[in-house]
Amino acid sequence: MKALKFEDLTANSDQYLRNVAVDNVIFGYHDKELKVLLQQPLAVTKWTVTGGYIKKSEDIAEAAKRIAFTRTGLDNLFFQQFGAFGSPTRSVDSEFTAQRLSEFSGIEIPANLWIFDYFVSLGFYTLTEFSKVKLKKGGYEAECRWWPVSELPPMMFDHKQIVSEALRALRLHIAYYPIGYELLPEKFTLPEIHNLYEAILGKPLDTRNFSKRLMGTGIIVKLNETKKIGAHRSPFLYTFDKEKYDEGLKNGVTLAF
Repeated sequence: MKALKFEDLTANSDQYLRNVAVDNVIFGYHDKELKVLLQQPLAVTKWTVTGGYIKKSEDIAEAAKRIAFTRTGLDNLFFQQFGAFGSPTRSVDSEFTAQRLSEFSGIEIPANLWIFDYFVSLGFYTLTEFSKVKLKKGGYEAECRWWPVSELPPMMFDHKQIVSEALRALRLHIAYYPIGYELLPEKFTLPEIHNLYEAILGKPLDTRNFSKRLMGTGIIVKLNETKKIGAHRSPFLYTFDKEKYDEGLKNGVTLAF
């Protein structure tokens, strides 16, 4: 495990805004589960959402995109800002103290170091196709991996609340915007997109009503191709109509179930 260095905590710190950060909740969909990408900082047992500081040379959306790219290796992902988080105690955690970091790194870390300041966090959520992600942990992380949103590990600060708020925003948005496009492969079956919506909304959806309503929007089109998933099962494949999808993102569609 890479040891912390005091110089690492202070070098180039003037490049970043103080007391404000971005927390980026990255969602993916795999094995009929909605998952979130979490990181485990060095020297602690708890986890956080992917996040980082904002450079003085970039706007907050650029910071969120940069953070997502460094963890996933993917660009041009779907981003949505959903909230801001701040309180005098939100950066307080029993595992994130000067004493603990000093013991771990072997150097004296002052209690008034800027990383312990009161930080306001700007929350974004990001959607990505799970199979395309190439995970890469950051320099201060022991691990970075996917977790089901229904089985989150112990989390630092208020990050469990941040995931909860991001999921709530995603559920609201997916009812009116065709953002399932971002989580599925290019070609999919009706059962696959049905399972995706159930996983996100956290409730069962009537199959016939779902298919009828989804097809009625015109955002997906049936292909003259099938997917062989069993001896006697070869359902048709579908894909998103990109023009209708872009229009749906701009003007909204009726997808509330």
